[in-house]
Amino acid sequence: MQDLMTLITSLRRPRLLTRAAKIGAQDYNRDRHLQRLLGYGSVPGTGAALLRLLELEREVNAQRIEEDAAYSLVRHLDLLIALNGEAQLYQTSRAAQFQ
Repeated sequence: MQDLMTLITSLRRPRLLTRAAKIGAQDYNRDRHLQRLLGYGSVPGTGAALLRLLELEREVNAQRIEEDAAYSLVRHLDLLIALNGEAQLYQTSRAAQFQ
């Protein structure tokens, strides 16, 4: 099985969507964004949040590819922003463990 960072870096999405998500991730607030995307309640750990966000993003991306009328660009962008933000937090926490 691939590790989380490999799964994230292997995502291939439209360049404009990726750029917008990277810019949005600069203002990422874990509590606010994850509760809105994953539902209210306790916020999961970074690894668990990344797995759930990847799953949700795959579903939304499939809607985009299929040109489904239910596709929401805003939701897709929110998910990609959260993925970028969580990936940064995950990398930081992993780097801290090895120091």
